[in-house]
Amino acid sequence: MITIDEMETMIEEIVESLPEELFDRLNGGVILLPEEKENKNSKNNDLFILGEYHSGGVMGRYIAIYYGSFMRLYGNLKNKKIRKKIEHTIKHEFTHHLESLAGEKDLEIEDARKMKKYLSKYKK
Repeated sequence: MITIDEMETMIEEIVESLPEELFDRLNGGVILLPEEKENKNSKNNDLFILGEYHSGGVMGRYIAIYYGSFMRLYGNLKNKKIRKKIEHTIKHEFTHHLESLAGEKDLEIEDARKMKKYLSKYKK
């Protein structure tokens, strides 16, 4: 299991490797929060939010990554595999950011489709 400090270092390295243009109007940057965040639609305590893109409010535009959620789902993985999961999540959230700037919602639609599929497993 990686520590929150190790995950912070991984996030910093991943973020530094991304093109500067991706950060346009992302005034809050990428932040790491210690908690785990269960998805409100979770039916079996099995659906956690790894990252979220926020666009508005007091803090402006930023990406939040949830250390606790990663540890809940991937805490048993080796560092290299966790890093790949973190990188995937960061890129996913940056896609939300870029689509928001462009007025697009393709990834939101895809996320909603995946949620519908998840929820369909619990219909009677």
